[in-house]
Amino acid sequence: MIKTYKPTSAGIRTRKTLVRDLSFEKPEKSLMRNLKGAAGRNNGRISSRHKERGSKKHYRIIDFKRDKFNIPAIIASIEYDPNRGPNIALLNYVDGEKRYILAPEDLKVGMKVVSGEKVEADVGNSLPIGNIPLGVSVHNIEINPGRGGQLVRGAGSYAQIMAKEGNYVNIKLPSGEIKKVVVSCYATVGVLSNSDLRNVRLGKAGRNRHLGNRPHVRGVAMANPSDHPHGGSYKDSGIGMPSPKSPWGWKTRGVRTRKRTHTNKFIVKRRKQ
Repeated sequence: MIKTYKPTSAGIRTRKTLVRDLSFEKPEKSLMRNLKGAAGRNNGRISSRHKERGSKKHYRIIDFKRDKFNIPAIIASIEYDPNRGPNIALLNYVDGEKRYILAPEDLKVGMKVVSGEKVEADVGNSLPIGNIPLGVSVHNIEINPGRGGQLVRGAGSYAQIMAKEGNYVNIKLPSGEIKKVVVSCYATVGVLSNSDLRNVRLGKAGRNRHLGNRPHVRGVAMANPSDHPHGGSYKDSGIGMPSPKSPWGWKTRGVRTRKRTHTNKFIVKRRKQ
């Protein structure tokens, strides 16, 4: 649900925030780590522009592997995670161990979840994708068996089981791409929480800085071509060239950047077809 505000100031006038259904409990300290060092840099050099560390926060260790097989766990709390879009759920296993997982919709405190080959395809349960019925929505999908979930981990996202062919399962990803995944790869049942996150409006620049985003100036807004290839009078000539360029002069549209061509055989339908 999205919350709006009375326009008592310029920063609050357009502000829209997400109302989260959370537990009023402190995070589990044993599953938290410090986040230190500059963001967007590699050995001190900027590798991703317009990034900074933002507000001080801790990293929550998430169990993407779900490798405690056939050991039931109870949902102890649903918590906010400043490092990602969906909420996270704290699991208390019967053997005493605690772990965080990504929280899907309809997962409530007190519910039981389990991971294994022969478990039911209920919300929050993790099982091989080959054992999940057709049409079921899943998230946190493995690409390589045992490596942990790498696909479909953003707020409100889900993939759909489309078909089963031999040792592979066809899944439809949020982008629209249909991809083959090995039947032994694990996936978690359910649609991830916070689907309304896309409707949030920060309202002012300061909140974007707290999230770790630095100002990003468009090239066409710059006064001179010496500042950027798109610089100069925009109203007369636009960017002034057939193809957009980076600040350093190379073309940035129309060049395919995908390198992993050996995985093309696993793509049934591309997202742009």
